[in-house]
This record gives sequence, structure tokens and C-alpha cells, in this order.
Amino acid sequence: MYDFTEEELQRYSRHILLKDVGVEGQEKINNAKVLVIGAGGLGSPVILYLAAAGIGHIGIIDGDVVDLSNLQRQIIHTTKDVNYSKALSAKEKVNAINPHVKVTVYQDFLRAENAMDIIKDYDFVVDGTDNFPVKFLINDACVKAGKPFSHGGILRFEGQTFTYVPGHSCYRCIFNAPPPKDSVPTCSQAGVLGAIAGMLGTIQAAETLKYFTGVGELLTDKLLIFNAKTMDFRKISVKRREKCPVCGENPTITELIDYEQAACDLQNH
Repeated sequence: MYDFTEEELQRYSRHILLKDVGVEGQEKINNAKVLVIGAGGLGSPVILYLAAAGIGHIGIIDGDVVDLSNLQRQIIHTTKDVNYSKALSAKEKVNAINPHVKVTVYQDFLRAENAMDIIKDYDFVVDGTDNFPVKFLINDACVKAGKPFSHGGILRFEGQTFTYVPGHSCYRCIFNAPPPKDSVPTCSQAGVLGAIAGMLGTIQAAETLKYFTGVGELLTDKLLIFNAKTMDFRKISVKRREKCPVCGENPTITELIDYEQAACDLQNH
């Protein structure tokens, strides 16, 4: 049972007023542990909204430093943070927004050798990365560990997201394997409208809060795609594949894999 102070009751009053959330739902939020992988374009709004909502423990993993080109979309960082650790910069903003939130920082990149050890302590994982190799690594690690996660991807004017919960379709059910190296551009190569990161990141934050409170329907077995040029949103139904190499009946991927990635991918989440 979470013992709210008067200050916390006031801080979270707009959540508590919601019939579908209330004190019980806020208590679930405050007891939640979420790992955000990447403190960049997607991770920025995710971290900010989860901290404001009162998620009890937020883990932030990012081995990069803030670059001036990041500031167009990575709103958790400011000009004074240039050349400073993204993970530490994000932690400072969380502390400023909500001192009740515990923050664990990993100044590192997610890799096959550290993924399972890092995600084991969290209830939910948010993918805020910008390259296919790590997205597949996140998926495979979460499926193996039985951890739900929110996938997110942005490029130019478009975004896509879905939520994985054990027993439902995973990322490999939709996209079987990473595309060949350099066959698909990243944001650092093709560009991205900064606000797109905010649009998708807030959706991921909402999915995270919905997961813990049990409010509404999650984006499980559905891929949400939007185009900001036209403001068209559509959901595509997807199915769990029996022959999926990681979540299928006879998985062929039994160990985590570090796929090759373009060098620029490491610098511009």
C-alpha cells in the first residue's frame, strides 16, 4: 500500500479525479518500475511524462552525449547540456519535475551481454531507440524475460508504435529480421520533424500508464501508424506467428544477438 503525502495527493490530483484511475490507479503508477531505453527523441517525452505521472522507479539507459543537432527534438535536454551525458541530463530533469521518483542511470548502450541483467528489475520497457539492431535486441530480450514493452519508431514525418504483452504478437511477428545494414535510413540520415518525436513519445507514455492502471485497450496485436503531413492515423491488426523465431512454438533464436549497425546510429537516438 502506497502512503500518499498531502503534497503527493495534490500533485496527482488530476489523475485521482479520473474515475478510471483514482487513488488505486495512482498507487499502481507509484509502485511501477519502467526502463526507458534511449534518452533521445522518443525517450524525452516518455521520461518527462512518466516522471510527472509519478512512476516510482525510472531506469534510463543511454551511452551517448547531447549533440547540438539533438535539441531540435530531444526536449529533455537544453543548450547547456551539449556534450553532457544524455542519461545524466535526463535524470536531472526527472529530479526537477518530481523528486519522489527514483532514477537509475546506465551510461551505456544496450547490448546482448547486458540486456537481460538490466531489464530484469523492471516491470515495463520503453523502446526509445533509433536503429533496427537494438529494436530487435529489445524485443528478443523482453520476450525471453517475459517483460511487456512499447515499441516506437519515427522517420521524416511518420511514426509507428505497438505494445507487446507476453502471449501476444511481438516485433518479430511483424518484422521478421533486421533489414540489411544501411538499407533503411535513420533520422540522422534522412531527417525527422521534431514534433513527430513528441507525438509518438506521448503515445508510448500513455500506453505505459494504461498498462499499469488497466485503463482502456493497449495497442497489443495492433500496429499504429501515423503521417503528420496528412494527420492520418491507422491501426493495422497483426497476429502472433506460430513460427516466429523468438515467441513461436519452436523458437530458433535462443540467444541474444548484436546485429551490425551503422556508426551514425550510435550517436543520434
